[in-house]
Amino acid sequence: MASVNKVIIVGNLGRDPEIRYMPSGDAIANIAVATSYKSKDRQTGEQKELTEWHRISFFGRLAEIVGQYLKKGSSVYVEGRLQTRKYTDKDGIERYATDIIAENMQMLGGRQGMGGDAGMGGGMDDGGGYEPQQRPAPRQAPPAPAARPQPQRPAPNFSDMDDDIPF
Repeated sequence: MASVNKVIIVGNLGRDPEIRYMPSGDAIANIAVATSYKSKDRQTGEQKELTEWHRISFFGRLAEIVGQYLKKGSSVYVEGRLQTRKYTDKDGIERYATDIIAENMQMLGGRQGMGGDAGMGGGMDDGGGYEPQQRPAPRQAPPAPAARPQPQRPAPNFSDMDDDIPF
């Protein structure tokens, strides 16, 4: 019988990422992401918003990127899988916690507070490369260059490219 363990979360970080390193030198990053759900109370008819918190863990290169570029309030898209672990709390009681183990992450929103040009804002797939986000338009147009005719370049032909966008 086939099974699927896949989670997609889009939300905002509730605190700065916590970064640790294993003895091997591999990074581990943990974040808490808030998601919201709006519903109407059946008895009062009042609109209410419920917030759910999700613990997400990143490993390796992806963890290093999370630690470098995400901060409290950052918007993020995360794909991963659920993993439940058993632990004993400080009172000796056995408890269970379900976390999301991230496999793919994409930073959302602008670059504010991400270090200007140094920020990355693209898709991460198992810690692979990145795709930079588009820059916002400048507030003032730069002065026009001297009037010199520019050679015309033919428009690129994208018809033979595969579309790898997952949505």
